[in-house]
Amino acid sequence: MGLVRFFCSIVARDLLLSWRQRGDVLVGLMFFALVATLFPLAVGPEPAGLLRIGPGVLWVAALLANLLALPRLFHGDWQDGSLELLLLTPFPSGVMVAGKMMAHWLSTSIPLALAAPLLGIQYGLPSEQWLMLLASLLVGTPIITTLGGVGAALTLGLRQGEVLLALLVLPLLAPVLIFGSGAVAAVAAGQSGMAELSLLAALACAAIFLAPWLAAQALRLAIE
Repeated sequence: MGLVRFFCSIVARDLLLSWRQRGDVLVGLMFFALVATLFPLAVGPEPAGLLRIGPGVLWVAALLANLLALPRLFHGDWQDGSLELLLLTPFPSGVMVAGKMMAHWLSTSIPLALAAPLLGIQYGLPSEQWLMLLASLLVGTPIITTLGGVGAALTLGLRQGEVLLALLVLPLLAPVLIFGSGAVAAVAAGQSGMAELSLLAALACAAIFLAPWLAAQALRLAIE
C-alpha cells in the first residue's frame, strides 16, 4: 500500500465512523446555530448593530463549535486500542494523523462553513459579505482542526482534558479569529478583504504542514 493510498484509507475510515456517529456532528451544528441565534435576542433587533457584530459572532460560534468536537479526534481510537495499532504501521505516523485531521475537518468544519451564510441572513449580511464569510471559514477552519489536533493529542487521556484543550488552543487561535472576521469586516468597509484572507491562507499552510507531525509525536508520548 502506497503512502497516498494509506492516507486515503484513513480519511475514508474516519468519515465512515463519523457517519455512523453522525449525532456528534449534529450536536456541533446545533450548538453553532443556537449560539448564532441567541446573540440577536440579547443585543436587540437593530439592523445596523446586527450587521456590525454578525461576522464576529458567527466566527466565534464556529470556533467554539469546532472546539466542542476536537476531543473526539483521537479519543475513540485511543479507547479501543486502534490508535496504538495505527502508530505501529510502517507508514509515517504524521500521515496517519493528517488523514484523521482531514476527515475531522470534512465531517465537522465543512457543515459549519456551509451553514454560516444561512445564519448570516438573520444578521442582514449582504451576499458579498456572506461569500467572504464562507471563504474565510473554509480557509481558516483547517487551522482550528490542525492546531486543535495538536492540543487533543497533548491532552489525550488526561483528566479534564477537554478544559485543558480549550485553555491550550484558544490563545493560539486568536489570530485566526482576527483575520477571519477581519476579512468580512474589510468587505463591509468596501475593501476586497484579500489581505486578511491571504494571511489566513499562509497560517493554514504552515499549520497543515507542521501540526500533523507535532500531534503524532504527542500521540506517541501519550501511548507510551
